[in-house]
Amino acid sequence: MATKAFEEIAETFDFLDDWEDRYRHVIELGKAMPPMDPALQVPATKVDGCASQVWIMPVVQDGRFDFQGDSDAMIVRGLIAILHALYSGVPLTEVRAIDAQAELARLGLDEHLSSQRSNGLRAMVERIRLLAADAG
Repeated sequence: MATKAFEEIAETFDFLDDWEDRYRHVIELGKAMPPMDPALQVPATKVDGCASQVWIMPVVQDGRFDFQGDSDAMIVRGLIAILHALYSGVPLTEVRAIDAQAELARLGLDEHLSSQRSNGLRAMVERIRLLAADAG
């Protein structure tokens, strides 16, 4: 059920043997992500439950979900980029059907993130699911 963009990330992770290389790749994904307008970084778009500052702003067009996101931590920006690849362009009615935990487990993120980062990632996924449900 994953998008083509997410499948490309999964293929790259399969190619990278070492978790250090994967970690660097996550950071690079975050650096490549367009910055979020600071005017959108407000309490209404802030994700609670993250140790870092995280903002997610939904963008819905033609019944498809997308979002802008940002963080003050580079690794978290990378995680946002991965979530963007997982959810961007998905019909609103299908966002909740994505098993984010299983998809992210394919990348080994469940095994290599600190408990704080894992909790933050779960908070971001839940926020995305709620935003899509509210928009639909």
